[in-house]
Amino acid sequence: MEKTSKKPGAQALAAGELALIDRYWRAANYLSVGQIYLLDNPLLREPLKAEHIKPRLLGHWGTTPGLNFIYAHLNRMIRKSDLDMIYVCGPGHGGPGMVANTYLEGIYSEVYPDIAENEEGMRKLFRQFSFPGGIPSHVAPETPGSIHEGGELGYALVHAYGAAFDNPDLVVACVVGDGEAETGPIAASWHSNKFLNPARDGAVLPILHLNGYKIANPTIMGRASDEDLRQLFSGYGYEPFFVVGHDPADMHQQMAATFDQVFARIRAIQDAARQGRADPDRCPRWPMIVLRSPKGWTGPKEVDGKKVEGFWRSHQVPVSNCRGDDAHRKILEDWMRSYDPEDLFDRDGRLKEELRALAPAGKRRMGANPHANGGLLRRKLAVPEIANHAVAVDPAARGQLMVQSTEMLGRYLRDVLTLNAENRNFRIFGPDETESNRLGSVFEVTNRVWMEEIEPYDVHLSRDGRVMEVLSEHLCQGWLEGYLLTGRHGFFSCYEAFIHIVDSMFNQHAKWLKVSRELEWRKPIASLNYLLTSHVWRQDHNGFSHQDPGFVDLVANKKADVVRIYLPPDANTLLWTGDHCLKTYNRINVIVAGKQPEPQWLTMDEAVRHCEAGIGIWEWAGNEEGAVAPDVVMACAGDVPTMETLAAVDMLRQKIPALKVRVVNVVDLMALQSAEQHPHGLSDDAFNRIFTTDRPVIFAYHGYPYLIHRLTYRRTNHGNFHVRGFIEEGTTTTPFDMTVLNELDRFHLALEAISRVPGLAEKAAGVVTELRSKLEEHHRYVREFGEDMPEIQGWRWPG
Repeated sequence: MEKTSKKPGAQALAAGELALIDRYWRAANYLSVGQIYLLDNPLLREPLKAEHIKPRLLGHWGTTPGLNFIYAHLNRMIRKSDLDMIYVCGPGHGGPGMVANTYLEGIYSEVYPDIAENEEGMRKLFRQFSFPGGIPSHVAPETPGSIHEGGELGYALVHAYGAAFDNPDLVVACVVGDGEAETGPIAASWHSNKFLNPARDGAVLPILHLNGYKIANPTIMGRASDEDLRQLFSGYGYEPFFVVGHDPADMHQQMAATFDQVFARIRAIQDAARQGRADPDRCPRWPMIVLRSPKGWTGPKEVDGKKVEGFWRSHQVPVSNCRGDDAHRKILEDWMRSYDPEDLFDRDGRLKEELRALAPAGKRRMGANPHANGGLLRRKLAVPEIANHAVAVDPAARGQLMVQSTEMLGRYLRDVLTLNAENRNFRIFGPDETESNRLGSVFEVTNRVWMEEIEPYDVHLSRDGRVMEVLSEHLCQGWLEGYLLTGRHGFFSCYEAFIHIVDSMFNQHAKWLKVSRELEWRKPIASLNYLLTSHVWRQDHNGFSHQDPGFVDLVANKKADVVRIYLPPDANTLLWTGDHCLKTYNRINVIVAGKQPEPQWLTMDEAVRHCEAGIGIWEWAGNEEGAVAPDVVMACAGDVPTMETLAAVDMLRQKIPALKVRVVNVVDLMALQSAEQHPHGLSDDAFNRIFTTDRPVIFAYHGYPYLIHRLTYRRTNHGNFHVRGFIEEGTTTTPFDMTVLNELDRFHLALEAISRVPGLAEKAAGVVTELRSKLEEHHRYVREFGEDMPEIQGWRWPG
């Protein structure tokens, strides 16, 4: 396919500067190859031998020389204009290049003193790469300067934009690989420019790195013409610049000249906005770069007669049998010597001084930039007193007051925004659901961010809003991750069923936090806080497609140090939970709470005590006074399960008054695990005091029942746990009918209790018949009248 290119005409680099930047690039390439292949002989002081080669060759070469090329030229721009810049490496396994460059600029040895800037340090640098006890092959938390885990493709650009929001002096250079460019999240991420305000945000420079191939196939964008790409990215709202070729000298000149133009464009856009000269009704057209360079650039052209450079065979390890094949080892040695290491490193193995001078100094080094270690910049979030938003619950009339709990949380978040308005380090993220999720009070003090045209009749849109809404869970999650990783705070609300869209992103962030917590030099960042609402039990109008509570199952798989799961049953417990989560760091907190009117159970003082314990006996709801032990424990976790449990207890107390019932509510789900498994877990003694060691436990749970069994299987009384929850039965129906379909309703819970207490079913046969008749009556009623029976809708706790 014919491709077109428009190249800058002027020579941006003098001959001496060109030679130096090329040598720096060669040094990075040399270190990158060495990491993939070598155990020893790092400077090739002797001919390469089999024992110098790693027994298992792991890593990815194909994208790396392009990444190194970009890094060298970004260094030039940082030094030239004193830029505050970080580098987001999108290509999945660009680890060799990022490690090499941070080693060249010195920060790697500062962070890891054992990897010194000498021959022995270089040997250790090479040996550790993709080696047991070493470092991963992709850009990971262990890599200084990184905020982006390279193990999964698709999120580089959205992380870059998240980092730039509210960082007016920061430039985020983001390299998007052409394999990565085929993912769905990246396709949406290009629209992030519509949310970047040049007056108060930083800048993102996307660099689409087209080397033409992924693992074993061409890439879509790699085969597109420059003109097609120009039209595509112009349509996205960017001004595309092209750097195309393979000759190093020509490519250096092109890139230098292009960077000069691009950074001038960025400065002009920001200056116009900050000086009041920009068109307020037009979204700026930010620059982006398309870099076409050969895959495996500067590597072997052919191996065993087959094309390697400029083809997918260079993707991973271009020469695969260097330990066992002399010819392959000769190719590797010639390849590494082509970079002329004697011209790059001195006798001690240290980068030569004239090349060291090309790297920026101190915190201007991209590997040392504090924005890439956000905990260094994290400031304490100002929060209001939750007592100011407490719902007044009368202990003598529990459950009588009906309140939308998330509306109360919305008022609290409004005040968080107000208290942090000046330092601008808090934003709310969600996929077009802030108002729907009853958090609309935040719009009393802010608006939604919107950089496109605003019509006179639009509501709550502005250039300066603090609420980020876009109908892509990927973008909300990625923006928030980038925002947190660079030292700020945030909150993400989402429909419960569709948070699954970011399952994999959650996984990656959890892994990042797990590793980061083990690195002393990585300082703690603010927690990622989810509110999952519009949940499974109140999706009666949307139906089965919106009914899935399974995200918490995924969350529970992660390391105990990282995750927390909260199921507050009312507004005051939700307020405590939200406030607590916003104050934590290095965690992922998941809060599940409904947005519909629901009974309010606890005073604020009671809610604080209950939430701090995570689990507790609601003595006011049970009737075991004077008994050695209850006959049955009715446990619940979640707002609807709590209401149905209490309704079941109400019936049992009325119809079988001799039955001794204990009510247990769980707000912190991880308290069910043992203390050895989770920091919030109850000791066995405490667990046994609450749940007994031998009495039946009827557990009404918000989600899939098996999770409760997973969390409690080691407990003494686990065999007596009978869990009711979502069993994948759903449709468009009434709220109460949803619980009936899944046998979580008050009638099924009461029947379960009767059946599990020895001898009770025979004694209470009449009650059993009555409850089953009620289920039949309910079935007929909702299908005739389309709503729940009046006694269901009007039920209140008797107090």
